[in-house]
Amino acid sequence: MTLLITVFAAAVSTIIWYNSSEKNMNMGTLALMYWGAALMWFIDACAEYTEIGKEFFNPGINEMINDTYLGFSAAAFGLIIWIVIVIIKDPKGKIKEMLVNKR
Repeated sequence: MTLLITVFAAAVSTIIWYNSSEKNMNMGTLALMYWGAALMWFIDACAEYTEIGKEFFNPGINEMINDTYLGFSAAAFGLIIWIVIVIIKDPKGKIKEMLVNKR
C-alpha cells in the first residue's frame, strides 16, 4: 500500500506540475519527492519479495493497515516539507507583503 499511495501521489503531483501555468510554486519539487519515495518503496518491496517469496502477495489485515497508515503518513510528510519550502521561498511575495504591512 505504501508503494501504491506514493505512486498515486507522484502521478497526481506530476500531472498538476505539468499542467500548471505557474512554475514558481515548486510543484516539481513535490513530484520529485513523491517519485523518490515511490522508488524507495519499490526497492523495499523487491527486497521483501526476495526474502519471503510468494507470501509477499498475501499480507494480513494488520500489515495492510500499517502499510496504508505509513503510505498516507509519507504523503502528508512530503506535503509538509513542500509547504515549508514554498513558505520559505515565498514565490508570490505574499508573506513578505504581509510582514511589511504589519509594521
